[in-house]
Amino acid sequence: MTAYAIAHIRPEALNEDILRYIEEIQSTLDPFDGRFLVHGAEVEVLEGPFPGTIVMIGFPDIERARAWYASPAYQEILPLRTAHISGETFLVEGVPDGYDARGTAAAMRAAAGL
Repeated sequence: MTAYAIAHIRPEALNEDILRYIEEIQSTLDPFDGRFLVHGAEVEVLEGPFPGTIVMIGFPDIERARAWYASPAYQEILPLRTAHISGETFLVEGVPDGYDARGTAAAMRAAAGL
């Protein structure tokens, strides 16, 4: 099942460390079949406050997403970003093919006795 690495970041001033991080991240993704799905796009906020922007990287599965984040190559460049950009980063699995939210609602309804 597809998995995603998502970061909600609040970039500050551009500097050499951030540029190096951006230049080098793709080579850390390639061995794990990771690819950018969202990177550097303007966020159109529809509800609530949302400072910053989103980065989303897709992986074939959660195991490869975890392996990428823990890899020595990524851990080596990670401080280049975290020293200069605040935000939250997390991994999450996607839904399977054919997913229908009505099934989730029915299960939630049954579990809650509603």
